[in-house]
Amino acid sequence: MASRMATVVLAGALPVPPRAPAAAASAGGSKFVVWTKRPSFHHRILCGVARAPRSRPPHSSSPSTAEEGVLELLKSAVAAIAIIAQISVALPANAVLYSPDTNVPRTGELALRRAIPANPSMKTIQNSLEDISYLLRIPQRKPYGSMEGDVKKAMQIATENKEAMLASMPAELKEKGSELYTALLEGKGGLQTLLKYIKDKDNDRLSVALASSLDTIAELELLQAPGLSFLLPKQYLEYPRLTGRAVVEFTVEKGDGSTFVPTAGGEPKSVATIQVVVDGYSAPLTAGNFAKLVLDGAYDGTTLKSVSQAIIVDSETGNKGYALPLEVMPAGQFEPLYRSPLSIQDGELPVLPMSVYGSVAMSHSEDSDEYSSPSQFFFYLYDKRNSGLGGISFEEGQFSVFGYATDGRDVLSQIKAGDKIRSAKLVQGRERLVLPAAASAPALADPAPASTDPTPAPAES
Repeated sequence: MASRMATVVLAGALPVPPRAPAAAASAGGSKFVVWTKRPSFHHRILCGVARAPRSRPPHSSSPSTAEEGVLELLKSAVAAIAIIAQISVALPANAVLYSPDTNVPRTGELALRRAIPANPSMKTIQNSLEDISYLLRIPQRKPYGSMEGDVKKAMQIATENKEAMLASMPAELKEKGSELYTALLEGKGGLQTLLKYIKDKDNDRLSVALASSLDTIAELELLQAPGLSFLLPKQYLEYPRLTGRAVVEFTVEKGDGSTFVPTAGGEPKSVATIQVVVDGYSAPLTAGNFAKLVLDGAYDGTTLKSVSQAIIVDSETGNKGYALPLEVMPAGQFEPLYRSPLSIQDGELPVLPMSVYGSVAMSHSEDSDEYSSPSQFFFYLYDKRNSGLGGISFEEGQFSVFGYATDGRDVLSQIKAGDKIRSAKLVQGRERLVLPAAASAPALADPAPASTDPTPAPAES
C-alpha cells in the first residue's frame, strides 16, 4: 500500500493552531500526522487594574516631573503584579495539560495497568502504591511517613475487602486469585516487605519490591476483568474484536546485514525481538483488527519505514477499503469514542496515551481522519523535547493507540528504514479474539449513526 505521510510540526513548546494541515510527503496511502495544535494562553483571561484619578485635589502642591515619573513607574509595577496574579488564578483550569505535574503515564506498563477495568478496591490499592513511586523521586529527604501511610491504607483495604475482591473473579480463576492475594500481603515483595524497607529507609530494595507489588496487583486486576465492561455500538458488532489483552511478538532483522546492539550489554545480534501488549479493554475494534492481521500473516516480511519519531509498518495484504473507525477511550469514561478525536485543550486525555515511548497506534485512513488505516500502524518514539510543556505529544488523542512495546523497546531506536519484520506472531490472547461469522470487510463509507440502544455483544470469556 502506498503511503502518504504528513510532516510532523515541531515548533516550540506549544502546538500550532487547530487543524492546520501538514504538507504531504507523497500521494496515496495512509497519513501518520495530520495536524497539530497551538492553544492560546490568552483565551478568556481578563487583565488590568483600575487606575487612580489623574486630577489632583484642590490646593495640593504640584509634584515635580521626576516625582510624576516615579509615580507612573509604581503604578505600572502594581498593574503588572496584578496582571500576573490574575493570570496565575485564571490559567490552571485551561493550562493544566501543559503543566509539568500533568499525571500522564510515562511507561507502557503503567498505562496498561491503569487501563484494566478492575473493581474500585483494587484501583484504590493500586493508586496508593503508585503514589509511593512518585514520592521516591523526591530528592534528598524522602517522605517515609507518607509512604508508610500509603502502604497501611492499601493493607487495610485489602484486608477488609478480600471477599469482594475475590468474588469478582470467575470461579475457575479464584484459586489463582487467592494465591496472588496472599502474595500481595505477605509474599516476597508484598506489602509487609514494603513496610520493612520503608522503616529501614532502603530506597533501592523498596523500589524493587514496589515494582513486584504493582505487578501482582495487575495480575489480580486481569483476573477480575475477563471481558469487555461495556457494550459495543450495534453497527460494529460484526467487526473482529479483542475482549482483553494479547501479546504479539515481532522478529526484526536488519536490511543491510548489520546487527542490533543490546543496550544492557551482550553480543550483537542480527535478529531482535519486540513484544507488544495489545489492549482490547480500551480499543477492542482496533486491537481485534490488528490481532486478526497478525494471525493472517499480514506483517510477515514487511519492510519498515522510518520518519521523525515513528517507525511505520504497512501491510500490502491488508483489507483495502476496510472501514476501521478511529477509536479512543477518554480517561474517566467507561467506553471508547468512535470517529471523534479528543480535545486535549479541553482537558480530555486518553486512557492509552501516545505520549509514551514505544506506544503503538494505527495511522489515519487516506480518506478521513475519523477512520484508521485498515493495516498501517506505527511505533511512536516519544521524545519529551518535542512535546508540550506538560510532556504531552502534539498529536495526543488524535490516533487509535492500542498497545505498547514492553520487551525490546531498546531495539526501536536502532531500527532504520529498510529493516524488515521477519515474522509477527500472536503468542498470547488468541482466546480473547472474537471473529464474528459475518466479519467481512465493510466498504469505506459513513456508517449508520451510533445507536443509542446498542445490542449487547455475544457472551465472551
